[in-house]
Order: sequence, then structure tokens, then C-alpha cells
Amino acid sequence: MKSTIEELGPTRVRMAIEVPWGDLDHAFGEVYKELGKQVRVPGFRPGKVPNRVLDQRIGRPVVLEQVVQHAIPEVYSEVIRENQVRVLGQPEIEVTRLDDNDTLAFTAEVDVAPQLELPGLDDLAVTVDDVEVTDEEIDQQVSVMRERFSMLTGVERAAQDGDFVSIDLEAKLNGEVLEDGSTTGMSYEVGSGNLMEGLDDAVRGLSADESKSFQTALLSGPNAGEQADVTVTVRSVKEKELPELDDDFASTASEFDTLEELREDVRTRVARTKVIQQGAQARDKLVEHLLETVEVPIPENLVQREVEWRSQALERELLQAGMDWDAFLQMSGIESREAYDTDQKKTVEEAVKTQFILDAIADAREVTVDNDDLSAQIVAQAQRNRMSPEQYAQQLQQSGNIAEFVADVRRTKTLAQLLEQTTITDESGNTVDLEALRPKTVQAPAEDAGSEDAGSEDAPAADEDLGVKAVATEAAEGATEDTEDVTKA
Repeated sequence: MKSTIEELGPTRVRMAIEVPWGDLDHAFGEVYKELGKQVRVPGFRPGKVPNRVLDQRIGRPVVLEQVVQHAIPEVYSEVIRENQVRVLGQPEIEVTRLDDNDTLAFTAEVDVAPQLELPGLDDLAVTVDDVEVTDEEIDQQVSVMRERFSMLTGVERAAQDGDFVSIDLEAKLNGEVLEDGSTTGMSYEVGSGNLMEGLDDAVRGLSADESKSFQTALLSGPNAGEQADVTVTVRSVKEKELPELDDDFASTASEFDTLEELREDVRTRVARTKVIQQGAQARDKLVEHLLETVEVPIPENLVQREVEWRSQALERELLQAGMDWDAFLQMSGIESREAYDTDQKKTVEEAVKTQFILDAIADAREVTVDNDDLSAQIVAQAQRNRMSPEQYAQQLQQSGNIAEFVADVRRTKTLAQLLEQTTITDESGNTVDLEALRPKTVQAPAEDAGSEDAGSEDAPAADEDLGVKAVATEAAEGATEDTEDVTKA
């Protein structure tokens, strides 16, 4: 077999491949075997029809066409492996020569990963925000805890912001009650604004068993965007009573005896969370630096396919939610479909560039992925998807995405290693030592002290080893997560 590879550009090649007839024996064998099962010839048992008879029965050109269809994918894959071509997407195949009992020749044009010239990566440095925990932030966290220990008490007065009301709703369009357009006994916090436009204005000032009508635009369903007439009836009004902020509250809401101890614990946890956020910020700035310093040609076909795939996926989600593009754009605050597509293209281009850069660095540094790397990533992804590691691994295998998963783990590991060796300083010039996050002896945190910011998924658990490698890996995951599968073949 002969093959030549011609570069058509930095991200596209044409392979010219010639296959001697003898190398097609396997393809002929498979085709004749399949045809022998399908074709019935008098005097021969199924599967026992001679090849020459099959040629006569269905025609030699038909046999050759099926042989070509069978052989080309195998030959193409072999050429890719032998020449270590990193292809992106499916090739455009053209048969250029088919001489019976002589030669099969074809060309394959395909997008490929570019060869990148990497800058020096030994003196990487980024600057991140200072860590400052204000009293207002502590007050906010404690207030969230206080809210969780509040009690609702019925009152004989009109509803006002902050009250919880039990309401009945009925929505009509052109005088007809909409399907699924009514509900009873719904609990709603007045002033939250998280249900429908106009509801808060209607409920304010209503007492028990009082009603009011208003108009609001439907956000979903076949009549999305149309103005519906909604009647709300208040059935009960309850006000929220917050506990006093004192030592008794601290002992009730946490394991601490005093309010001051509780506040100090919250301060510590918020500070630790902000240091983790510094790690994430350092990751983002490191990726920005790489994108700015490495010239990365982009296969336009790849970008276009990815943009179209994302748009189609979103359209399916909108259809399931009973929404159209106009409703989605209005809800998202996006000016137009063109603005959305432009933003998506930019996102995809950055994702593709990031993958190419990390792959090139991984190749240069000979980064490998072992079982421990894969296991750790499977456990992490399984937790995010709320399934067991076994279920997630089985899902990977069934979907055929194992190769893409391994490639993504390799990129994550590469970025984590880069982040480890990067000098990180804050705006004040202080060195940020992510290793300092490794806990020595840490008390179990207050149950609710981590609400909102401090209790986000990035907040460290009491027994979690958050040394520099762990933080760097966690930060790196965020940068590579959105680029998964963008450059898969």
C-alpha cells in the first residue's frame, strides 16, 4: 500500500492512497460472505454459492462497489495510525482509480490538529484579586443561617414583601382557562419575583380571601409571548419571625457556644473559599495567557459543526420546554439570534484553541494518564451527575466516549501541572500559596455557615486534602469541562 500526505493548510490535509489488489482479499472475503447469505441461487445452499456465480448473479460492478465501501474505512484508519495523523471529524473520500484485479486508489481530505509552536513555560506568572473578608459578608452568611431557622406565623393583615402567602392562581387566554393554567394552595414569598411578572404587585395589599386580576406574558407553551389574564386569590398570610442573633442562636444553629465563635468560623470558611476562587481565577488567567501567546489556526469546518450542534441541542431543549427562540432570547437578555450565534462561535473557537494548546503541551511534556487519574475523574464526574462511579463508567462505555474522556483527563492533568508551577500573586503583591489550603487540624464546620458563597460546591470539606495539586486539578477541570468533545474525531 502506498500513501502520501499533502498539507492543504495548517489544519487540513489530503491523503492519496493506493491499495494493491492483493491487499483487498479480506474485503472481498467479507463481501462475498455477506452476499452469499443474502443471494439465493438454485442448486446451491445458502452461504455456499461460489464467488464467480455471485459475480454473474448480481454483477461484478456491484461486488466491486461493496468491496470499496468495506475496504476504504479500514485502509484509511491504517494510514492514520501509521502516520500518526490527528484527524478531526470525518474525511471527504473520492475514489480516483478502480482497476479490477489491479489497483484501488482514493483520496481523503480531512481536518487535522495543527502543529503549534509553544512559548517557554518555565516562568509562568499571574495576578489574582486580593482575599478580603468584610463584616458585611459575614453578616450576609449569618443572615442566611438565621433565615433557615425562622418560623412562619399567621397574621390578620394585608400581605407585604417578605411574607409567605398561600395563593390560588387561574390563567385565562381569550376567556378560556389554559390547560394546566390553574393551581391551588401554592406557597409564595411576596417580593421574590421568581414566579411571574406582575404577581408581586397584585398580591401586595391583599388580605386572606381577597383576589386581584392582572395581565402577564406567557413564557412557555404554544401561546408563549401572548398576554394572559391571571387571577390570584390569597388564602392566608404568614410573616417570618427570625431568631435573635445571640449565643443561644449560635448553639442552636451550630456546634459553637457563642455568636462570636460562629462568626469567626464563618470568616475562616469564607476566606478559604476565596482562596479557592483565587485558584480558579489563576486558572482562567493562565488559559487567557496561553491563548494570547500561542498562535492557533482553527479548522472552520470544526467550529461550524460544533456551533450547529449546540444550536440544535438548544432547540431540542426549547421544544421540550415549550419555548421558541424569541422567548429564549428575551428571557436571556440577548439582542438577536445573530448576537447569540456570534457569542457561541467565539466560545467554541476559544474552546478549540484551548484543547489544541493543552494537547500540544501534553505531547511536549509526555503527559500520560494512568488508572488513578481516570478513577479520580470518574468519581468526580459521577458526583456531579449524581450517579455512582460504576454507573458513570458504564455510561461512558456504552456511549463510546471513552477515548474523548481519556483525552479530556489528559488535558485537565496538563493544565493542573501548569498551574502548580505558576507563580500566583495577589494585587497587593503577596504570593498566593495554594498549598496553604492543606488542612492541619480542622473542626467540623457549622452546618449552615457555608450557605451561599462559603457553602458552594467549591468550599473545602473538613477532611478534604486541598493541597496545591488538588486545587490545581479542581481548577483545571473547570477550564476543560466546557471544551469536552469539541475536537473529537
